[in-house]
Parts: sequence; structure tokens; C-alpha cells
Amino acid sequence: MNPAARQVLHVDMDAFYASVEQRDNPALRGKPLIVGGGSNRGVVAAASYEARTFGVRSAMPVREAMRRCPELLRVAPRMALYKTVSTQIFEVFQEFTPLVEGLSLDEAFLDVTDSLTLFGSAEKIAAEIKRRIFARTELTASVGVAPNKLVAKIASDLDKPDGLVIVTDHNMRGILDPLPVGVIPGIGRQMLTRLHAAHIRTIRDLRCAPTRELEALFGRFAARTRDRASGIDDRPVVSSRAEKSISAEETFDKDLRTLAEMQRELLRLCERTAGRLRAKDVLAGTLQIKIRQADFTTFSRQHGLHPPSNGTAALYEAALKLLQIWLREHPGAHIRLLGVGGSELARAAQGDLFDAQPAANASALDRTVDEIRQKFDSVPLGKARTFNNDQIG
Repeated sequence: MNPAARQVLHVDMDAFYASVEQRDNPALRGKPLIVGGGSNRGVVAAASYEARTFGVRSAMPVREAMRRCPELLRVAPRMALYKTVSTQIFEVFQEFTPLVEGLSLDEAFLDVTDSLTLFGSAEKIAAEIKRRIFARTELTASVGVAPNKLVAKIASDLDKPDGLVIVTDHNMRGILDPLPVGVIPGIGRQMLTRLHAAHIRTIRDLRCAPTRELEALFGRFAARTRDRASGIDDRPVVSSRAEKSISAEETFDKDLRTLAEMQRELLRLCERTAGRLRAKDVLAGTLQIKIRQADFTTFSRQHGLHPPSNGTAALYEAALKLLQIWLREHPGAHIRLLGVGGSELARAAQGDLFDAQPAANASALDRTVDEIRQKFDSVPLGKARTFNNDQIG
């Protein structure tokens, strides 16, 4: 198939978690609202459009969100409900094409190229998807339609909420060129500062910049960056995306100050990550830790697992080594957030008796803990050293 002939949709639900809460509780409608942030040390999971007018956004610390909007309302997330609503939304997608690449509960790419004969133009398909989603969930979605994933994703954000933006080969430059360069996925805050210093502020500036200047900024990715600024993207819509990593993280109400506190929380996160790996029947080949200090400076470290593992002990051993190295580099640091993740995932399989380096699968204790958790989901369970003194009694 000629990539230029493709018709790709990017469907993005509008303030999904917050919109579900406002749908279910009329008293929240029209009010500045955030989902998440159970304490002032937490972060915003989602913000309503009323909250966004105050500059409140997802991933912002709750304390900052409250400073910007003192009348802000907070509700706890209901993930089980959001997943149920997400299933309804994805069922709508499947009614038009099997080529659905989910990015999250509320966001997906759809390749509708082969659906045009049956349903009409991509614009008609997008409008009907929006209509069916609203009819079944009372929620609005914004859709971008374009010849590729990159431009469709940019387009879906241009007319929120409840928008529908069509980009074709003919109007692409007219739509993309005036946009700020930061709308291109992958351009982070530091790169944006460098681009602005080089007087590159719009997509057109980036597209027309001299090759030498782009190479100085992006190195070997200079050509790919120019392609992005030109709206070129040949990535296919992949309907069955393999999970790339499994992780667990936590923001603490009080900073972790002692090594004992850090070790306890690290072990607890390793237990959660290992349990999730086993539930997916996969092994991790690489272990990562994420550390955020009290000043929000964030670090990540990783270590290969040889052999790959989904056992708590193996993950904790690697994570503890990484933490100890980091603490030597940052003596006296206080930790606001910790995270543990496994990547380079591979399907767990019965080991070969003659394999010189068999996979480090879960221990008998791990498997017993998994079985108890499945039967008694509400019972807190873990190694004794992962509990505070007031949790034991």
C-alpha cells in the first residue's frame, strides 16, 4: 500500500477521567476538577477543561494545582470504571476497522484505509465514531484525520474538546507550518529551549532550517526531524502492541530520608512489579529504578538481569544495587518518588535442564503469595520488612 494513500485517525477522549466523573455527578459539571492526588504530595491524573483554564494539567503536583485554583475539586480515581468505559469506546473502533492501535484507555490510532468502500470517506467515519461514542457513553472525543500517525495525532489536539480536524496532502503545510514546534511528539523541554535559542519556533522554521543547523541540534536524527516537520511518517498502525515494560511507582506523603525507609519502599515496589510480571507470565531482561528528589529532579538507572527474571528476590537485588550507587552519588538526598520497572520482556517458559543459564523464575514463596492474593485480594500481603510498625499488630 502506498503510505500516502492511507487514512489514519487519532481518537483522543476529552479529559477522559474527569469527564467520566462529571458525567456521573451533575454537581461536578462546569466546575474545576482534578482526578487523583489523594494528598498534597500526589499528582494530577486528569484535569477538567474548567481546571485547565487556570493552568492546571495532568502530572502537575496537587499542591501547585491548588495554588493556581484554590476552589479546585478533587475526586479519587475509579480505574475499574474507566476501564469499563474504555472497553465500550474500543468496541466502537472495532466496528469500523480491525487496525486499532491503543495507546492508553482513552486514545488510539485507527487505520481506516480499507474501510472507505464500506463506510464512505475518512471524515464520515470519524464523525460517526464520535457520534456512536457519545450515544453510548455521553462522552466527547476529538479526532484527527491524516495520511499518517504523526499528523493525525497533532490534528486531534487542534480543536479540543469535541473537535474533528481533517489534514490532507493538499492542506498539510498550511495547517502544520504555523504551529509551535513543540507540538511535534518527542521534542522535550530542553530541546525546545535550544530550538528557541536558534530562532526555531514554528514547524515551518524547523522544516526550512539549514541541514548544518539541524545536525548540530539533533545529530544523526536531523533527517528524521526534518521529515517530521514536513509531515512525513511511514509507521504502520499496529493492532496488537506487545507490552514493552511493566512497572510500579509511588509518590510518598513524606520524603524518604533514611536508608531503612528507602529499602522498605523499594522492596514493596519490587514485590508489586514482580507480581505483575508473573501475572502476565513474562520475564524481565532489564530492571529500572526511577528516583525523584524533593526538588522534583528525576533520575533513572537500569541494570541487566542475567538470567531474565520475574522473581521478587532477583528484582530487589538489582534494584537495591542501583539505589545504593545512586545514594553514593547523592549523599543525604531525600526521595519524593520511587519506581521499579522491568523491560526487555520475554515469555516465561519451562526451563531446559541442559541450559547453562536458566531463567530465574519466581520462587515457591512468590507463587504462594500470588495464590493467596488471588483468593484474598483485599488482604495486605508482603514480606514483614515492607510493613510499617503500625501495620503490624
